Amino acid sequence: MELKKFFLEQLETEAASSRKVIERMPEGRNSWKPHERSMELGYLASLVVTMPGWIAMMIENDETDLNGAGESLRTRAMATRADLLALLDQALAKSRRALENTTEEHLLKPWRLKMGDQILAEGPRYKQIREGALSHLAHHRGQLTVYLRLNEAKVPALYGPSADEWH
Repeated sequence: MELKKFFLEQLETEAASSRKVIERMPEGRNSWKPHERSMELGYLASLVVTMPGWIAMMIENDETDLNGAGESLRTRAMATRADLLALLDQALAKSRRALENTTEEHLLKPWRLKMGDQILAEGPRYKQIREGALSHLAHHRGQLTVYLRLNEAKVPALYGPSADEWH
């Protein structure tokens, strides 16, 4: 299977899971967090919906410097579920286009994440997409499901049954 076809399929699967979680987000609780060192609910939800767009960034650039791109990558909390879902749709559209227009050869080329002179991640683009975008997204979406539970919202079934959907 071609890498780009694989990633397009993965993107759709992850998008469906993210959409399920966002549809259950409690509104008006953006500043809530379970611990002082935790992310705020609104920030975490916005991060989850923008992360699918990271694939486009990884395809369209050979590296991302968080010092240089910091402001453009800064996540901002959205006021409503509708705003979050619109942001998710924008991120998905960008990454679908980037994947559809890339080549297998390009996905084998290196990509780097850095902060100034410090290299945070580096490797073949396809590996960075898998680990730095898709697996990282699953991690933060998992955090978000815990936030849902702690806010008495129903947790959707994502990779298996959920106590809220199991009958």
